Amino acid sequence: MLHSTSPDPAAFLTTTLRLAPWGGVVTRILAAAVRAVEPAAAVRRHVRRDGPLLVVGSQTYDLRQYERVFLVGAGKAGAPMARALGSLVGDALTSGVVVVKAGAEGATAEAAVGAASTELAGEESTQRSLPLTFLPARHPLPDERGVAATRRIGTLLEQAGERDLVLVVLSGGGSALLTMPAPGVGLEDLQQLTALLLACGARIEEINRLRKHLDLVKGGGLARLAFPATVVSLILSDVVGDPLDVIASGPTVPDPTTFADAFQVLERYHLLDCAPPAIVARLHAGMRGEAAETPGEGDAVFARVQHVLVGNNRQAAEAALSAAHAEGLHALILTTQSQGEARVMGQFLAAVAHELATTGLLGSRGGPSLCRPACLIVGGETTVTLRGDGCGGRNQEVALAAVRPLAGLADVALVTLATDGEDGPTGAAGAVVTGATLERALRLGLDPDTALARNDSTGFFAPIGDVIRTGPTRTNVNDLALVFAWQGWYDSRERLDNKKSFHDNEQRHGPGKGPVTGPRIQSQSWNTFSERRNRS
Repeated sequence: MLHSTSPDPAAFLTTTLRLAPWGGVVTRILAAAVRAVEPAAAVRRHVRRDGPLLVVGSQTYDLRQYERVFLVGAGKAGAPMARALGSLVGDALTSGVVVVKAGAEGATAEAAVGAASTELAGEESTQRSLPLTFLPARHPLPDERGVAATRRIGTLLEQAGERDLVLVVLSGGGSALLTMPAPGVGLEDLQQLTALLLACGARIEEINRLRKHLDLVKGGGLARLAFPATVVSLILSDVVGDPLDVIASGPTVPDPTTFADAFQVLERYHLLDCAPPAIVARLHAGMRGEAAETPGEGDAVFARVQHVLVGNNRQAAEAALSAAHAEGLHALILTTQSQGEARVMGQFLAAVAHELATTGLLGSRGGPSLCRPACLIVGGETTVTLRGDGCGGRNQEVALAAVRPLAGLADVALVTLATDGEDGPTGAAGAVVTGATLERALRLGLDPDTALARNDSTGFFAPIGDVIRTGPTRTNVNDLALVFAWQGWYDSRERLDNKKSFHDNEQRHGPGKGPVTGPRIQSQSWNTFSERRNRS
């Protein structure tokens, strides 16, 4: 499992990355990307303590002027964010409750108390404990623990008055973890609806549009509970484009959507007949004006609310870019806005890799271009429309769709990664594909087309040892896909030796086992190649 502040590149190793001479380069780039969005560091970049003053972004809060300071929140990064913020507030912190994903660090028991943030830096904590309680709940489907934990937060916020300060930490996963069903809507209704929406390929902004109108804390509801206190909300984005009203379903943000907008999502995906009746009835009541709309722009509850975006996918992509440059690669961020069906994205990225492999150049020689050795970085979040009964996740499905198009291509690789280390309900974070993947899979009786039809990406990549398994990273800023194209790092004999040792190693130790073989490629050689190419 990754350490939150210094992820070990070895945590990203797969069979291919262990044996390929460029495997260490890839894992160092992946580790740099995750390290850049470590939640505690992200908080500390935007918040500092100056004596009695708490400086958050462009705003300054004199802690002496507040009777009490509360800290609440939810998300996969909730524990490290809360500890970092709590340690900055120090003695001024009255109490706090944060909902985290069950099984994550910090998600132990109701009485769990927050340790000081130095613990997150891999050091022995010498500070006293913080008055923080971390409560575990289920993700991606909400559960009773999440409802109970959210009620605890609601009870805490009901005490907040005009002279109190409420600090909020929000990150990916917060929508499921922070749950307070609206009147007439049951937890089972929300669970069933969430499962339907995840299966049909709905985008996260569409899913959260519904959630905001079926829950009392989403869509500005948390700010309404905290009113008239001053609210400061720190947000780690897991949504493409960073729309604050969508991240964790915007519990402290004005909601620009309506009941009618939410109803249209059910219509668009033909879910009206299979959605729970209580859900449909709630939306109809809202459209008739019988249920209160979520608070929107200009509502008084937001008059004393500050929002600060502390991290996003762009930061991870830029860290990968810098790491690739440091390794001697020509690198480019294509976009951090990628969305759409995972298998379509996989086919597109395979076409990009094919272009680099066959022409050595992406773009035009007279204009912007990317030449080998290359690393093309794509950030965002795709969706999967479930058609089969397999096991997988969107990042692995992106990789699976590229297996056949990349077959036989030399010196290329596609690596996909969920930055939270959790690609669907699989225990995997992503996958690795090269031109040799299809041959290796067929030797084991695995067919990528069959696996794709069944949405069985984990079932395909696990037997060949090319599933990336980092464990939870305690951060979450969407996904990354990296296309690599190499050139001239080892001669044909070395390549044949590597291929032989690759197959021998798998037979002797099993996929993903045993020692790394083959020459290690040094960044010096890439720099030399780049200088030679630039002079020509």
